[in-house]
Parts: sequence; C-alpha cells; structure tokens
Amino acid sequence: MTYTFPELKHKNLVELKEIAAGIEPPVQGYTQMNKDHVLVAICKALNIDMKVHHEVVGIDKSAVKLKIREWQKKRDEALAAGDRKNLRVALDHIHTFKHQLRKSMI
Repeated sequence: MTYTFPELKHKNLVELKEIAAGIEPPVQGYTQMNKDHVLVAICKALNIDMKVHHEVVGIDKSAVKLKIREWQKKRDEALAAGDRKNLRVALDHIHTFKHQLRKSMI
C-alpha cells in the first residue's frame, strides 16, 4: 500500500510500528523509537517526500500577489507623506488580499 506523509503523520504510534514491521526489509530499531523517529524512518524506507506542499485553489495567485505589491507601494507613499487615512486603507487592502491567499491554500 502506498502512503503519503500527511496520512502517516495522522496515524498513532502503534499503527506506524505495524507499518514499519511490514516494510521489506523492516526498519531497524523501530520498536524502540518514538513517533517522530518512526515517521522519519518509514518515510526514508518508502522514499516519501516529507515536505508538505500547499496549493492555491480557486483564485489567481499571481494576480493577487500583484495587487498586494501595488498596495504596498501605496502604503509606502502614504507612510512617507504622513497620510494616516490612506495608510490605513492600504494596510486593510494588503491584509484582505493576504487573507484570501491563505484561505485558498490546501
């Protein structure tokens, strides 16, 4: 059976040790390891990438980042001019666009 890192990470220690025992050749010393070490050993034995990759779904990421950069320029101009009203508007827009990006990540 093929596993992914998030699937393995959500298993408990007993399940991970059963998986480690079933791998050919079995993981050395898995009975004495804690969950983090067993997880790393299984991932190395099965050649599973341990990095979690996030994808943005539902919006155009590059367009949103472009809008953020535009508002950052406006923020810098308002900061240099001492215009607190426009500074607040720019900061609110930047916050909103960053929130959209984080919300749309899987």
